[in-house]
Amino acid sequence: MASLPPPPSAPDTATRPVPADGFRSLMGAFPTGVAVITTYGADDRPRGLTCSSLSSVTTAPPTLSVWLTTRGETLGALRAYGAFAVNLLHDRGERAGEVFAHRVADRFAQVGWRRSPDAGLPWLADDAFAVAECRVMKLVEVSDHTLVVGAVTGVTQQAGTPLLYGARRFASWPGGEVPAAPLAVGTPVTSC
Repeated sequence: MASLPPPPSAPDTATRPVPADGFRSLMGAFPTGVAVITTYGADDRPRGLTCSSLSSVTTAPPTLSVWLTTRGETLGALRAYGAFAVNLLHDRGERAGEVFAHRVADRFAQVGWRRSPDAGLPWLADDAFAVAECRVMKLVEVSDHTLVVGAVTGVTQQAGTPLLYGARRFASWPGGEVPAAPLAVGTPVTSC
């Protein structure tokens, strides 16, 4: 059996940094689902922002992660409040995705929302087909963003077609409608 040549050495990134525009273009070419992360500020007013950096961490116990701008108002509120909601937008929620992606004085005055079933977090029920209620487990700062790891304490999921974002535009999930979760509305996920 012939031996393989040794792998090339790792590139020296200190001498060849990737241009920010090139990196943005790369990441923008990768479509993702659209979520709005919500919480409450110290003044008990809701805070939120559009987020496409969302991932599942583990199912035992149910845990997810999001990346938020470190200097943003929403992260400061989330850090102080200790809990947040992940609103997964359906294909009719594009306007909410746009509202929460821009600096707007009172984003919540421009969308319909109510308190989530379990933790009472801001839930964009008219624009989201699902909401995950989370307790902050860990925060890890990396440059200008912070990784937020959340323990999922409740899930509500109705049937809906997910909203996607990529290449600087919104689109509907081509696979069509995602069915409602097998859990009853507002059921804690402790038994999953």
